Amino acid sequence: MEKASIVVPAASAASSVAFHRSLGRRGIRTIAVSETETAPSFRSRYCDETVLVSDPKEDITGYKEALLALAMRPDVETIVPLREEDIYVLSKYRQEFAEHIATPWPSFETLRTVHDREKLFDAARKASVPVPETNTLDDVDDWGRRLVVKSRYALLTGDYLSDSAAEGIIEPRSATFLKPDERPDKERLRSEFKHNPHVQQFVDGTEFSLGVLYDDGEPVVETQKRIIRGKKYYCGPSVYHESVDIRELEELGRRLLTQLDWHGPADIDIIRDDNSGEYKLLEINPRFWATIQMEIHAGFDFPLYYWRMTQNDSRQSIPSPEPGIASHYLPGELSYIQSVLTEDHPLCDPPSVSSSGWEITRSIIGDHRFDLLDLDDPLPFVSRVADEVRG
Repeated sequence: MEKASIVVPAASAASSVAFHRSLGRRGIRTIAVSETETAPSFRSRYCDETVLVSDPKEDITGYKEALLALAMRPDVETIVPLREEDIYVLSKYRQEFAEHIATPWPSFETLRTVHDREKLFDAARKASVPVPETNTLDDVDDWGRRLVVKSRYALLTGDYLSDSAAEGIIEPRSATFLKPDERPDKERLRSEFKHNPHVQQFVDGTEFSLGVLYDDGEPVVETQKRIIRGKKYYCGPSVYHESVDIRELEELGRRLLTQLDWHGPADIDIIRDDNSGEYKLLEINPRFWATIQMEIHAGFDFPLYYWRMTQNDSRQSIPSPEPGIASHYLPGELSYIQSVLTEDHPLCDPPSVSSSGWEITRSIIGDHRFDLLDLDDPLPFVSRVADEVRG
């Protein structure tokens, strides 16, 4: 009988490679899928098979058909959701996939809720989870504050937009930051965002992330981390992060996910407001997250937990949280320095180049754990750095 396999989409370099390494070292066969031959996970010594597929941003139907064809193979047990396009396809066509493989993912109705900031924040309020003040662009009447214009949706698709303005999947425009008393051109923003976006009060604070795996509304494993440094000096995707253990964060996450009757993995982004000390929900990523290797360093092997969940294996030995386990995504640290050198932000002042360089050097020397670099499996890191150099 052919060895059982798991399909791992090549999302962020670090998260995909983390799945290959964790499961491959345990003898579980991994299949990497990507729209590009240069995907770092294709270079991992723990990747058993590579499959080129359609780019989901350009051909979401072709991508779905490619994943379904893999699911129909007798050796494939499940697929890992690692980016928004993955979970959109897997959740929307969950019944079709369920005929062939395990489907530990939220229903499409639940996915629509978390992909829609308006619906998500309504659910958060019902669960007594605080959120930043947020309005539609049309409803803002006080422009005298620091504000952020954001997409209402995590991705744009005709399934979410009532006027079906989007064909396939369109990645939302990044946020637009507004200084106090800056009145934007509303029509221009609607055109750029391709829908009526949300306007949120800018919150000064420290960002945290809850990484969880749930089984029909019940937690299997829950973890927390603090974002120390992002890809940009004003944050962005995390590149340096450490484990924490904060009871209030755990309670907040449980209230929210219980309200949603969550099933599968999720990454909950939260900010602690510097002014009020209150923890506020920013968003839920209904999938595994880019920095999952940090949790593995801390003893929480999410790839293994996910595999066992798909096998109806209850042997989940979950360690106790250990605060202070930190990890770096080194290519992202280079992006941070580039941001300090070249970017201006309307609401945040950049740190000095010298202090930034010293902080990065000091933290790498003190916390020599990495999200992607692994001397036992060096080629994914080399491949990713080569991508960065090519630009």
